[in-house]
This record gives sequence, C-alpha cells and structure tokens, in this order.
Amino acid sequence: MAGVQTAVELRGQGWRGGITLLGDERHPPYDRPPLSKAVLLGDAEAPVDVRFDVDFAALDVELRLGVRAEALHAETKQVVTGAGTVPYDHLVLATGAYAVGLPGTAGLPGVFPLRTLDDAAALRPVLLARQRVVVVGAGWIGAEFATAARQAGCPVTVVEAADRPLAGVLPASVTDHMRGWYDEAGVELRTGTAVAAVEPGAVVLSDGSRLSAAAVVVGIGARAANGWLGDSAVALDPHGAVLADDRLRTTAEDVYAVGDCASFPSARYGRRLLIHHWDNAVQGPRTAAANLMGGDARYDPVPYFWSEQFGRFVQYAGHHSEADTMLPRGDPADPAWSVLWLRDGRLVALLAVGRPRDMAQARKLIAKSAVVDPELAADPGVPLKSVVR
Repeated sequence: MAGVQTAVELRGQGWRGGITLLGDERHPPYDRPPLSKAVLLGDAEAPVDVRFDVDFAALDVELRLGVRAEALHAETKQVVTGAGTVPYDHLVLATGAYAVGLPGTAGLPGVFPLRTLDDAAALRPVLLARQRVVVVGAGWIGAEFATAARQAGCPVTVVEAADRPLAGVLPASVTDHMRGWYDEAGVELRTGTAVAAVEPGAVVLSDGSRLSAAAVVVGIGARAANGWLGDSAVALDPHGAVLADDRLRTTAEDVYAVGDCASFPSARYGRRLLIHHWDNAVQGPRTAAANLMGGDARYDPVPYFWSEQFGRFVQYAGHHSEADTMLPRGDPADPAWSVLWLRDGRLVALLAVGRPRDMAQARKLIAKSAVVDPELAADPGVPLKSVVR
C-alpha cells in the first residue's frame, strides 16, 4: 500500500518524471486487510480479488515485480537488486514489515505466518478442511485469524505468553472484558504460558501441557523489513526501523521512508511512533510525495486502525500512555462501548467497540487537541462533538 500510494500521490501532485515501483513479491500489488478475513473464507471457485484498482500503465509507472532490494549505495544513488542495479534521483523506502517467527520453527511443516497473500493461500486449505488450529499470540492478528478459523468450523486454541490478550497495547481493565469474546466464539484462550516447542501434530507449552494441532499460526508481531539497509547511510533504530524525520526524510540524501518500515517523531504525542497499520501507509505517502517535490510538509497524523474480531468492529485512534487518564464511556459488558484517554484534559486516544460514530467524532477532536468535559464525555448518550469545553 505505501509504495503504490506514493506512486499515485506523486502523479496526483504533478510529478512528471519517471517512476519505478519495485516489489519482491510476484503478485500485483494488493491490499492486506482482507487477507485475515475475506481471502481465508472466500469461495474457492471465485477467489477474492485483493489487487489494488490502479492502472499503472495509465499512470506511466514501471511496475517491476519479483525484484528484491539487496543493498543501497546512497553515495552513488543506486539500489542493488537480485535483478541488477537500479539508479535513482529520489528514493522512497516502502519495504513494510515481516512477520516474526517462533524460534526454532523456521521451515517446519504446519507452521504458518499470516502476512502475505501467499501466507493466506497456504492457510485456506487448513480452514477448508476444518483442521484443529493453535494460534500463538492473542494480539490483533491472532484474534482476527481465530475469528476466521471458527467461522470456518475449525477447533481453535489461542496461546498467549502474557497474562491477557492485547497486553502490550491496552490496560487490563479493558482487555479483561475481551476474554469473554473468545469464550463466546468457542475459542479456548490459554494465557500466561509460552510455547516451549512445536512438534509434528502438537504444540508443547512452557507448563508442560501439549496441544494437538494440525496447523500452528504465529501472530506474535512484525519487524521492519530493513535488513538490506544495514550497511547503508540510512540510519536505523535498535529494532531495525528507519529513523525518518517529521518530513519523512531519512539520513541519506534524497531518500524518504513511508509505512511500516519507518518511525517518525510526533510533536502531537512527544515521542517517536512506529505504526504498523493501513492508515499510516495511506497518509504518509501524501507527505513524502509533497516533500520529495520540494515541499515542506510535516507528518504528524492521528494514528488509526480497525479490527474485526468475534463479531465486533473494534477501532482505535490516537496514542495513549499509562500516565494518561482513562475514561470509560459505556459498559464493556454491552455490545457497544468506548474508552477515552485524556492528557491534561485533552482527548488523545479512543478505543471504540461497535461505536463508529464515537470514532468519527473523536478523530476530529484528537486532531484539534480538543479539551473535553470528562463528565459529559463519560456519558455514552452525549455525542462526543458536544463535550468540548
């Protein structure tokens, strides 16, 4: 998405020079959100088409598929690929991220990530056969795959090393209510225990228990796909993400970075953000294209993402920390509710479950750094747009 959107933005903003789009996958560029939903559950006779509706020929964009970047020589402005060297005047890094694997499971049959179209295609037979599945990781992707697998009729167990789902992103007072979602869907959730080993047909946990599994799906996070930049002039953080500035420029001349592969400093939140979500891959290219063409646009979005899991539409906007004031808006036992986070009275983040109107209004308020009345904001019957002080 980030690479395609950059090419589209450049043409839309008036770039008349050549544009070459390199991609290491052989598939035409495609959308990722449907991979954990529609692609897995789609009709085998009429597979879901996830290709972007972009006419690259009409845009005069040279699309080179199956070409993997291997090194960057910024001093001579060349990208070294498996198919030869590609010169550039300006370069935009949009290499995304790769799924983190379980240690010791590389190449093991029956162990699957879920990041690419090929990953989803490999998992479709598992769902069609209604095989027993163990999902490692109770994060967003783990919950989404467990949802699809249960819809397909698979017995599913989700294993999480932390003591609760989404432990790294939401407080216990919120995620405790999400445990019930797994039960309602008929998914066994095992928390507080890690995977010790994967054997043929089984997963061995750190507490000594064994889970039978025809397939093991790993959803324990992603890392920026920047290993090829290690010896280049592009600076990376300790986790391997490109260190872009607030104009999405890198430390190498005429090199920009967008999407999952790069972090950027946010003045809004006073820290550097690394956002592995679709909306960031849409918004960042707009800024990068403008600045590549001589502009001076600052990138400081309100982060946003959504997830569909266990019959619920979950959305999150903004960024919060433990120091922020959490404000429940409605009862999490109900089908629809929200949670707000305030910092010095300003709305900085919102989680919405089945309340899209809250989300639509909150995104505007967060963008304006609006100060809200906490008592009114906690009342789910009061529109958020009416709680501004």
